Amino acid sequence: MGYWLVLLGGGFVLFRADAAAPGALTQEAYIWQRAWNQPVREALEAHATNFAGIVALAAEVSWRGREPVVARVALDYAALAAARRPIGLALRVGPWEGGFSAEDPATVFLASLAAGLVAEAKGNGLTPAELQIDFDCAASKLDGYRAWIGAIRRKTGPTALTITALPSWLSQGAFAPLARATDGYVLQAHSLERPAGVDAPFSLCDPAAAQEAVALAGKIGAPFRVALPTYGYVVAFDKGGRFIGLSAEGPERSWPEGAQLREARTDPTAMAGLARAWQTNHPEAMLGIIWYRMPVAGDVLNLRWPTLAAMMAGRFPRPEVRAASRRVEAGLVEISAANTGELDYSSRLTVEVHWQDARLVAGDGLHGFDFADQGSSAAEFHIDAPTFRLSAGENEVIGWLRLSEEREVQLEIKQR
Repeated sequence: MGYWLVLLGGGFVLFRADAAAPGALTQEAYIWQRAWNQPVREALEAHATNFAGIVALAAEVSWRGREPVVARVALDYAALAAARRPIGLALRVGPWEGGFSAEDPATVFLASLAAGLVAEAKGNGLTPAELQIDFDCAASKLDGYRAWIGAIRRKTGPTALTITALPSWLSQGAFAPLARATDGYVLQAHSLERPAGVDAPFSLCDPAAAQEAVALAGKIGAPFRVALPTYGYVVAFDKGGRFIGLSAEGPERSWPEGAQLREARTDPTAMAGLARAWQTNHPEAMLGIIWYRMPVAGDVLNLRWPTLAAMMAGRFPRPEVRAASRRVEAGLVEISAANTGELDYSSRLTVEVHWQDARLVAGDGLHGFDFADQGSSAAEFHIDAPTFRLSAGENEVIGWLRLSEEREVQLEIKQR
């Protein structure tokens, strides 16, 4: 028999999200994985209907000198079609020094590649809702970028052509003509600037800066959506505290000996606040929010689905931790902790266990939890590691104990 105790986080205000304002924003999501494995397919199947549309990475271009290097994504067109949602294709293009004329080999290549992506999707029974170009363009080259857009549009025909844009572009005189040459743009309100040092503060999205950028974009008048983050990075510094690199979702990276690691993660409460504010008050040109990216099982740094669902609903995600006991065999009890809330739990955690009329024979903590015999028919499991995190929806076995007699146990959770 299991016994559950609930710890609810305080200080949060919950808002109703069932009454949509006139002209409510659409909410979409990116799928940016290069490998379409089973967890990606399952995430699409489970969550696609919660979004107004999906944009999937289809190819990425980097440059070796002036020669393009292409990484194509083997999209699961059947899974995308089964989602029954508008599906966009994203073409990521790395930094390019120029030129941008219609006759330049790079221009011809990109226009041909873009047309090929659209044709491939149609050949697999999927008509793309848009082709989105995500070009890492220097602000000084926006005029040249417009030449690329013209060449791509001529090759991709009636397919809607959109681009991503940085907030720093909005103040450039060349941006408005570029935006008008497209069917709309996605304002990327997220980035990670190079940290000055290991102790320097850093953020993936500054809410105040995002609001300022949206206000400025509204004055330009071209239709746009806003991309908000769900992801995280591991940021590495050397022994002296100097920045040496970062890693995102995927295989764990090997760092030099003595490297100091910090995590830069999305702030769910701040993003929920932005989403709520914009749903009730946004520029006329702002059409929606697009989340980067859809949660997938096995993600380590990305937000989990319960957290994103709360953010999309415009409420602050709430933490909720439960402790449970499970009888394994006579006298042997397994203790677990589960995050049944919407927000990752990262505080120090203690689970106290109490029983009557039995002697503690043995016990041990698991997954970083320490075990302590408290005497008088009590024991505790606790973790003090600053890196401890129990993600939303995650269940973790934290230890076990064996009693001299078969007894029921009572649990008490304490924050430390």
